[in-house]
Amino acid sequence: MPTIPIPRKPGLLGEFQAFIMRGNVIDLAVGIVVGAAFTNIVQSLVKDIFNPIIGLAVGGIDFSNYFVTLKGPHERTLDAATKAGAVTMNIGSFVNAVIQFIILAFIVFMVVKALSSLYRKEEKKVAVPTVSEVLLTEIRDELRAPARAATP
Repeated sequence: MPTIPIPRKPGLLGEFQAFIMRGNVIDLAVGIVVGAAFTNIVQSLVKDIFNPIIGLAVGGIDFSNYFVTLKGPHERTLDAATKAGAVTMNIGSFVNAVIQFIILAFIVFMVVKALSSLYRKEEKKVAVPTVSEVLLTEIRDELRAPARAATP
């Protein structure tokens, strides 16, 4: 009776499927999606909470409109300068990006620190002996007992 050949996946396609189905890739994809959503929260936190406080502390400077016109008409706001076609160096946008990076780095640090403390707690747990280990220990002790009783 002839055997029916099983269709094989091409090498590259099979490797790609194995790569995608690994747990690490799926975890990474979930992390990227959550990170992208979290970026919006951090941007709002910086723009709506921190920038007004920092701007007030340094004399009312609005970082989002802090720019230097390199070429073209000088306008009061960044939007107006952009609409007028001016070439600008957007220092305020850079400051916002730095603040967002510091906040994200601090949050990642705190998450890693929390996860590290969980791993340390797991390492401190004392290994509970299994039933077979307890029985083997009792057998060993019983075998040693007659030998100790026989020695003067």
